[in-house]
Amino acid sequence: MKLIIAEKPIAAKRIAAILGKPKPVKKNGVEYYKLEDSVVVPLKGHVVKVDFPKQLNNWYKTDLIELASSPLEYSVSLKSIEKVLKSLARKADEVIIATDYDREGESIGKEALSIVLGVNPSLEVKRARFSSLTPEEVRKSFQNLSEFDENLADAADTRREIDLLWGAALTRFISLSSRRTGKQFLSVGRVQTPTLALIVEREKEIKAFKPKDYWEVKLKCVKGREEFTAVHEKEKVFNEEEAKKIKAKQFKEAIVVRINKTKQKLSPPTPFNTTEFLRAAASIGFQPLKAMSIAESLYMKGFISYPRTDNTYYSSIDFRKTLKMLSSINVFSGLCKKLLEKKKLTPTHGKKKATDHPPIHPVSKATPSDLSKEEWKVYELVVRRFMATLAEPSELLSVKAVLEAEGEKFIARGKTVIVQGWKEYYPYSKTEEEKLPELSEGEKVRVKKLEVEKKQTKPKKRYSLSELVRLMDKLGLGTKSTRAEILQKLLDRRYVSGKKTLTPSETAFAVVDVLEKHASEITKPEMTSKLEEEMDLVEKGKKKKEEVVNESRDLLKKVLAKVNAAKESISNQLREAVRSDKVLGKCLECGNNLMIIRTKKGTRFVGCTGYSKGCRVSFPLPAKGIVIPLNKKCPECGLPMVRVRMPGRKRYFEMCIDPNCVSKKDWGKKSENSNRSSEKHS
Repeated sequence: MKLIIAEKPIAAKRIAAILGKPKPVKKNGVEYYKLEDSVVVPLKGHVVKVDFPKQLNNWYKTDLIELASSPLEYSVSLKSIEKVLKSLARKADEVIIATDYDREGESIGKEALSIVLGVNPSLEVKRARFSSLTPEEVRKSFQNLSEFDENLADAADTRREIDLLWGAALTRFISLSSRRTGKQFLSVGRVQTPTLALIVEREKEIKAFKPKDYWEVKLKCVKGREEFTAVHEKEKVFNEEEAKKIKAKQFKEAIVVRINKTKQKLSPPTPFNTTEFLRAAASIGFQPLKAMSIAESLYMKGFISYPRTDNTYYSSIDFRKTLKMLSSINVFSGLCKKLLEKKKLTPTHGKKKATDHPPIHPVSKATPSDLSKEEWKVYELVVRRFMATLAEPSELLSVKAVLEAEGEKFIARGKTVIVQGWKEYYPYSKTEEEKLPELSEGEKVRVKKLEVEKKQTKPKKRYSLSELVRLMDKLGLGTKSTRAEILQKLLDRRYVSGKKTLTPSETAFAVVDVLEKHASEITKPEMTSKLEEEMDLVEKGKKKKEEVVNESRDLLKKVLAKVNAAKESISNQLREAVRSDKVLGKCLECGNNLMIIRTKKGTRFVGCTGYSKGCRVSFPLPAKGIVIPLNKKCPECGLPMVRVRMPGRKRYFEMCIDPNCVSKKDWGKKSENSNRSSEKHS
């Protein structure tokens, strides 16, 4: 009998249905599938956990250097699956690992192998590798089984052990130093912290920015019935006297002194790898972790290829076959037929070429009725990107008109899409057109109005999730598989807040500042990217897991020695920052701070720090949920506003802290996704 091991229940069910006529069997609460000569058993991701010995689990009594030196223990976390695997392994003569083919999937497969080989060492081990759960690819993978890759699994376990060591030791140090433990502990991570440092550094630049005054000078011109705007050749006039002199002039007409027309070709986008997919998903409203979750669901259901890939080169995809399949979906029918009319389909490609999985692309037909609204939105994004990579370039006509009036030169610009090309297939990338009337050199136009507006230069914008995903990829922070979880963790830990752009909290500033001062290694991307290189060597068999982990242990011990030496000053800075993050605003009665206060019983309320001076202003807070200051005032009463995210729900409430305020009627009208990372440390 062949024992086939899949990564998740939905994958096991699909694989079994593709390979034969499965008979579901339930044992110890685990449903698996019997076929004629084999059985397909699902895991639930990792079935083995790695942790410290139990005697080191007490945060308050464990020496951190001892923690960094401690051996790590692997133990089965899902006993019901272990029992089923052992029972079936005793009857089997061959085991086939059919988990996702990447480092994490190989590590999960290795865990299952340790269980089944423990009871039946004579089992022949094989590996099924596939990039989509379509019947054609799954059957092909089982007809061409390969060897299990121990090195690939070791590379994943190297990361797992190092992330646990660094995350546990530094998280305990920072949390204990700040006295913020329990559910609200402060986490530190090998990838998480340098990513947070990027956000904090950008915020420091914004706060340090000193705006400069400038004047924007525009002419509102008219030709016939068409109006257009021409901007002074100095887009920003920084000299006030110069701006006043221009404003004093009488502009009645302007002469067109030069016309430049240029055609510009915009190449189609490259195929989706994980990074570009997450960026595109963020641009249409999905947080990275949510986007990955939906993509994984579509993959498991057999609609798209494996969503964790660095590859931007299509290799063995039959484009015409895929387009014919997509043409049976009404919304894509016309677009697919247009592509199929081309004699040759030549796709674009990016810089990254890998051999494990192709770029993310559609592999089977889905309709809106087959999927949830969110799934369809992501599926459509993937389909449209695929079509766009096969389409023609888009063409723009850019017009630059130089006008002269009263000795001053002004520039009018026009932009028109003359060939839609790939933009017809991929509407997420829009070109803002600017219409100009047909102008010719020497022509005079009437000036309707002169506008001189005082403005100020602006700092760089805060990072968006989309920008951070790309920056993390560029700096080697995390992997295609972990970046979404890291960004979500920063939100969940309340280090940052925001939906479109990310703003760091005072606690985030303090954590980054103390680590930069006393252990800068953990805030820089170099250490993390260096480890990625080390794991590549483990994957290639050029370095052993134990060697890389021990090198990282030695570095961690040096960092812990540094922060321990400055423990008191670090503690003071962190505690002050945590306290600042509890300040909601000013008391309207006495002017002191209104803060979130917790009682010994665990309840909480908003109280005034002027209590010792006789101020008794206080407001209740909801008993459950995470309270996040919004740093804005209620438009009705002027008191601070907060956001309350309820546990286990995809909703939040924005509310005034006064429960009697009329703004309370707005509770519950807003919602957002609230994803929780299942990882313990990062």
